[in-house]
Amino acid sequence: MGYTDLYNSGELLARVRQAYGRLKSCDLCPHDCRVNRLAGERGICRASWRPRIASANIHRGEEPPLSGSKGSGTIFFSGCSLHCRFCQNFPISQLDNGEDQTTAGLAAKMLRLQRQGAHNLNLVTPSHYLPQLLAALWLAVPKGFRLPIVWNSSGYEKVDALTLLDGVVAVYLPDMKYAAEEPALKFSSAPGYREINRAAVTEMHRQVGELQLDEAGVAVRGLIIRHLVLPEGGAGSHVTLHWIAEHLGTETHISLMRQYFPAHEAPAAPGIQRKITDAEYAEAVAALEEAGLENGWVQE
Repeated sequence: MGYTDLYNSGELLARVRQAYGRLKSCDLCPHDCRVNRLAGERGICRASWRPRIASANIHRGEEPPLSGSKGSGTIFFSGCSLHCRFCQNFPISQLDNGEDQTTAGLAAKMLRLQRQGAHNLNLVTPSHYLPQLLAALWLAVPKGFRLPIVWNSSGYEKVDALTLLDGVVAVYLPDMKYAAEEPALKFSSAPGYREINRAAVTEMHRQVGELQLDEAGVAVRGLIIRHLVLPEGGAGSHVTLHWIAEHLGTETHISLMRQYFPAHEAPAAPGIQRKITDAEYAEAVAALEEAGLENGWVQE
C-alpha cells in the first residue's frame, strides 16, 4: 500500500491528525522536549508549527540510484534534533537559515520538483516536521503528486513516529553515526544514540526491505544506510558495519562516506579537529569487506 492508497482510504488524513496531536506536547524525537509547538514553543530542534525550508532544488550529488539521470528533488529543512559539532550544513541545521512555509506552500514545492522531472522527493533532515510533511502530502496527492519519497535523516528517531510513515516513505536513507555513547553525547548531544538508531533502522528495514531499482537503475524502494567515517575511530565503524551485517543482512546497501572535514565547531573539538586519513578510511573499507557487505558505495 502506497500513499495514494492511504489517501483514498482516509488513513493518511488520520495520520495527519495523529501527528499534529503530538505537537501539543512534542514527543516526535528521542529528546521528548514536551513543548507546545502549536503555541509557538520551541525545543531542541528549534522548530515551531510552520515548516522552515532552506532550499528546494534538483540535486545530482546523492548516491547513484537516487540522483539517476534527472536528479533528486531535494528539500532541505532548517533545524535538527541533533547538535553535531562537525555538521557541514550547520548554517541550515544549527543556525536555522531558511524561510517559514505553510503546508500548502510545501505541497507546491513538492509538485514543482515533480514537474521539473525529479526521480524522487528527497526530504533532508525532515523528522521534526513529520506532521507538516504528512499534511503537505495530503494536499499534494489530489493535485497529482506521485514521486517516491526519500526520508534522508540522522537516524535518531523514534519507532512510534516512524510507523506514521509506513506506506508513505519508499526509500529510507538514514545515518548510522555512532557505535558508542560517549562520542554520541560529546559530538552530537544525542543520548542513547546507538540503541535508538538501531531500533529506528530496524523499523525502516521492516517497512521497505532491501533496495530495489527500476530498469534504469533508479531506486524505487528500500533502505540505504549512510556511515560517515570519523577521525580516531570515533564512529565505531567496525562495530556498526558488523551489526548491520548480522541484524539486517549482508544484502543491505551501505554508503561509506569519507568526506569528513572539521566544519562548524569541530576545529576546536579534540577527536574531530582534523580530516580523516587514508589509513582510517581504508580500515573502514576493510571492515565493510570483512562483514560481507558488498552492496553500496565507497569513495575513492
